[in-house]
Amino acid sequence: MKKINVGLLGLGTVGTGVVRIVENHQHDLTSQSGSPIEIVKILVQDKSKARNISVSPDLLTDNPWDVVENPEIDVLVEVMGGIELAKELILAGLERGKHIVTANKDLMALHGPEIMAKAAEKGCDVFYEAAVAGGIPIIRTLTDSFSSDRITKIMGIVNGTTNFILTKMSQEGADYAEVLKEAQALGYAEANPTSDVEGFDAARKMTILSTLGFRTEVALGDVAVKGIFQISKEDIAYGKRLGYEVKLLGIAEREDEHISISVQPTMVKKSHPLASVNGVFNAVYVHGEAVGETMFYGAGAGELPTATSIVADLVAVVRNLNLGIVGRRGFVSYNEKKLKSDEQIASKNFILLHVEDKAGVLAQITQVFAEYGVSLESVLQHPNAVNPFAEIIIITHDANKAAMNQVLEQFEAMDVVQSIKSVYRVEG
Repeated sequence: MKKINVGLLGLGTVGTGVVRIVENHQHDLTSQSGSPIEIVKILVQDKSKARNISVSPDLLTDNPWDVVENPEIDVLVEVMGGIELAKELILAGLERGKHIVTANKDLMALHGPEIMAKAAEKGCDVFYEAAVAGGIPIIRTLTDSFSSDRITKIMGIVNGTTNFILTKMSQEGADYAEVLKEAQALGYAEANPTSDVEGFDAARKMTILSTLGFRTEVALGDVAVKGIFQISKEDIAYGKRLGYEVKLLGIAEREDEHISISVQPTMVKKSHPLASVNGVFNAVYVHGEAVGETMFYGAGAGELPTATSIVADLVAVVRNLNLGIVGRRGFVSYNEKKLKSDEQIASKNFILLHVEDKAGVLAQITQVFAEYGVSLESVLQHPNAVNPFAEIIIITHDANKAAMNQVLEQFEAMDVVQSIKSVYRVEG
């Protein structure tokens, strides 16, 4: 059996997990792929740094070209992160006929079509299962298992940091700022948590999932993004009272060949499976015309869950090498991209208003909804002992985004409306 040599670009948390699995599962990997797999060179920033894994100093280099230009290396595994250097090294590796496994969601969301085109040109494999949802095999599922079906909706919790924060706020009644500090102390959130809490990380992942699910080239700019930093514990308490949990959801939908993709805090009915996904776990719900509803759940990050997906991709590359079919699995975006207009995007909505506490206000509020053709599922009005204004909670039936924007503009202009406290999509 021909040995397959691997160059590892990065030896952080995930890279360390890759080394552990390749070393400890060698018999299984060889049996499943048909070849022994050996990591022969590893790119690191500091060769003298102490590490929690024993690696021969001869394997380490701080020069990326020692890995990329090594003619003995068959496969590059990129776990270094970042965009520009990673892109340069991957494209250079493909130019030299090396196959690629990467966990880089930012790179694939922004430059995936370019990388896949180069792979097709050079007859190379590019696999990136670990770029979305860690150990959940959602990318392979979308490309292979759903190849005979037509996906109409992908909806999921794809960021563990925000799910941890929202779970703690729900279960403990804690403030956002308080839980964010805890998440940072536990290592779930970065010192600068912007990418997570403002929804950008989830948006990159939804770009990848919707591109694969709808077989079209979705750009990051096509995703409407709203983060969680404005969510209050009062919002969550009201949601719970009405039978909802607040989750940051990525939502991609297709109807009549038109698509919409968003990331936004969403009121999820407690009866929906996504409502019970807590902590740092991820889950992706996929609806196909033939199969109906399916859901995939598991660890969304971490050394070994993510490394497991990477090594599974590595096994797939080696298997393809042995079968002589590398470069034949490249993604083809054969559908024209048609984005929904605001008039075509429809959902239920949760709205919390602070209004003057006097007769006739509720009638004025409901009249605005009627004016723009938005029907209401429920309306609740609560006095607030610590607030001179009344609180009105409204849940609409399905309403298009354009009409809802007009309703909210009207509320902004009304003297009796003190503030539009919260607006959330409703699912389930």
